[in-house]
Amino acid sequence: MCGKRPVGIVLYFVCLIILALSRVVLAEPLRFAVTDIVGLEDLQREFRAFQDKLSEKLGQPVKLFPVSGRTVVVEALKSKKLDLVLTGPAEYVMIRKKTEAVPLVGFARPDYYSVIVVLSESKIHTVKDLKGKKVAFGDVGSTSYHLAPMKLLADAGLDPRRDIQALHVNPHVGWEALKRGDVDAMGMNHQRFLEWRAKEKKLPAGAFRVIARGPDLPNDVLIAGKHLSLELRKKIKKVFVQNSDELIKAVLVGKRNNKYRGMRFIGDISDSDYDYIRSMYTAAGFGEFGKESNSG
Repeated sequence: MCGKRPVGIVLYFVCLIILALSRVVLAEPLRFAVTDIVGLEDLQREFRAFQDKLSEKLGQPVKLFPVSGRTVVVEALKSKKLDLVLTGPAEYVMIRKKTEAVPLVGFARPDYYSVIVVLSESKIHTVKDLKGKKVAFGDVGSTSYHLAPMKLLADAGLDPRRDIQALHVNPHVGWEALKRGDVDAMGMNHQRFLEWRAKEKKLPAGAFRVIARGPDLPNDVLIAGKHLSLELRKKIKKVFVQNSDELIKAVLVGKRNNKYRGMRFIGDISDSDYDYIRSMYTAAGFGEFGKESNSG
């Protein structure tokens, strides 16, 4: 009997180890998407390091989930095929409206705001001077290339839907059109303006004038589907707060993620932080997303 006891103890601990390993292996992966990256190849290139680091810190596998647009994100969240999404503030408001997704962690970007730019030689000196003029914007619904510049127009007393000729184009196309004088102004991301002005070979920096600057925009945000338990949401938030430096370093491995250089994670975040974005939607004529969410 005495000789069998050690064997029994060993078997007991072996069973515990097997049980623990099986829980790790069988743990359902958290599916993670990024709204401004299309295709699995690009998503892996930009966020594989982040995926690996987050999986390690959570003790649960994270699986990259490619999406082709906001509609796909909405449907995947509703059907519980997608768990976590990194998205911009304007996209968040839209997704929240349709899915009641929950904001978890803010990705605070330095100097994240919009500007309205004209050529220095133009006679346009204030936003009000844009009445009746052609203004280039980025994609409809873009936070810093569309909604925020539209809000700057509205704050200056213009109706952005009637008082200007709005042209929605690829930002690169808009920039070239501004330089040629094909449009009178361009609404754009401040950091991108500085970047393109610095790279400009045909025109000096003084050839451009900023006639309006907006406030810092709400953070990009990691959101969770409402189907995730409160306990798991708290765990994810805690992991980001406690492992901030390592996770930020992993994010910055992706070359397209340079916009996050100098960032920090914000754990104390709520839906009401995005009410300014809702006011932008209203100014741009998208009243459906202009009302504050009733939940959360």
